[in-house]
Amino acid sequence: MAGRGAGSLADAVVPGLLLGVFAALWWLERKRPLRQPAAAPMPRLVANLATGALAALTVLAPNTLLTQPASRAVARRGLGLMPRLGLPEPLQRWGAVLLMDYTLYLWHILLHRLPFLWRWHRVHHADPDLDVSTALRFHAAELLWSVPWRLGQVLLIGVSPRALSLWSSLTVAEVMFHHANLRLPPGGERVLGRLVMTPAQHGVHHSREPAHQHTNFSSGLALWDWLHGTGGPTLPQSTLVIGLPADDRAA
Repeated sequence: MAGRGAGSLADAVVPGLLLGVFAALWWLERKRPLRQPAAAPMPRLVANLATGALAALTVLAPNTLLTQPASRAVARRGLGLMPRLGLPEPLQRWGAVLLMDYTLYLWHILLHRLPFLWRWHRVHHADPDLDVSTALRFHAAELLWSVPWRLGQVLLIGVSPRALSLWSSLTVAEVMFHHANLRLPPGGERVLGRLVMTPAQHGVHHSREPAHQHTNFSSGLALWDWLHGTGGPTLPQSTLVIGLPADDRAA
């Protein structure tokens, strides 16, 4: 009961912490911009918040009815890979987080390479600028398509409720970070870029150049792009044009 209470408390606190991360990144973008904004930030912020809110509400019921019960079934019945390995619970949890991050990388590749998924994912890439608010800009249909994938992740990997909550929180924070229009110190970019996706790396992914869009697919650890040879070039951010060509913007 104590563990369950601690988990409930953490779940209640996390949304406030993530809101704080969003606000901090929004403020830092104005102090240390990575690229000069191409559009007025406030209208984009409102539009991206509205798009993200609609998408989140759309998947609330499927996640509540499918993903979360599946995760509880994993914990109750020992389903999936991680419970079968006989590892201590903390190692199971972090192993599940690692595999969730890897399979999210695979999902991101599918979003770009399968036309019926790209139809919805391009709404995210159609943003004419790139900042922390872009992290919220996802079409509701894309998130609905992600529900079966997420269900498969949870059941096959064996993701407990605590592992799912941990992965979700870390992923949302990292996605906000690497979408931010935030210039890191050179040393920070060098070190962090070997570990996780950085704003400069993800800026290349959001370039209007199609060859750039098919690189830097990692959402968390940069390891996956390195392993699969999908890492993008290091480019001056001033040379990047963010967004999509006019003939590829409509969803």
